[in-house]
Amino acid sequence: MDLSRSDVRAGLIPPSKAPALSVGAEVVAERTPAAIVVDMDTGRVLYADDADGLRHPASLTKLMTLYLLFEAIEARRIGLDDAMPVTAFAAARAPSKLGLRPGETIRVREAMFGLAVKSANDVASVVAEALGGTDDAFALAMTRKARQLGMTRTNFANPSGLPDEAQISTARDMAILGQQIRKRFPQYAPLFATEGFDYGGRHYTATNKLLGRVAGVDGMKTGFVNASGFNLVASARRNGRGVIVVVLGGKTGRERDASVEKLIDAYLGPAS
Repeated sequence: MDLSRSDVRAGLIPPSKAPALSVGAEVVAERTPAAIVVDMDTGRVLYADDADGLRHPASLTKLMTLYLLFEAIEARRIGLDDAMPVTAFAAARAPSKLGLRPGETIRVREAMFGLAVKSANDVASVVAEALGGTDDAFALAMTRKARQLGMTRTNFANPSGLPDEAQISTARDMAILGQQIRKRFPQYAPLFATEGFDYGGRHYTATNKLLGRVAGVDGMKTGFVNASGFNLVASARRNGRGVIVVVLGGKTGRERDASVEKLIDAYLGPAS
């Protein structure tokens, strides 16, 4: 499949108008804690703290970008070894990034690692343009998919999570997304457990520092912008049970990680 073709660059995802999310006078809390723990297998809520309060998801957004990429692969609209073109717009995205240059290409399988492990914003726009034509069109598709999954208080404005007042979600909605990824696309679980990968002559380590340090943690995604604080969606399985833990609004990465680890221990028990 040649992704430089005009019909593909015009968008593999049919254009659609996602349902608008009206929050009225509701304030999106900035750098304010929120958390939820759900059973990975049943979706039952085990713990919640302001789980429906609006927050900025930051790079947790890339979980939805990956979800739509997984769907496109499953539908054979795109393949793991297909090369996606890098536009000047994508290359100009702010860090974190792989440093892609206009005119280059990146294979889908490499892009997946760039998103899940490095949290690369340039890669997010490459995927958005390949599948949706533009960042804006892809964001509409992301929000539409959020509604289909039951994420009722989420709105996406871009595929990366870079700062935008309209980029909002909740701890509950992010837990739904994490669980749905694990449920529908179990073949990609190793992607989220990857602690590092090589690309372009450089080695990139995972932004999720719980991997390899906290027993049972096997994914998923971190996020940070100034307005959000430090966010994390983590999946863990221990003692025959699995949970999705979401912590938003941490003051520091260490504080966020400690909160997630504490919740994992509380609901999965000590590591055997």
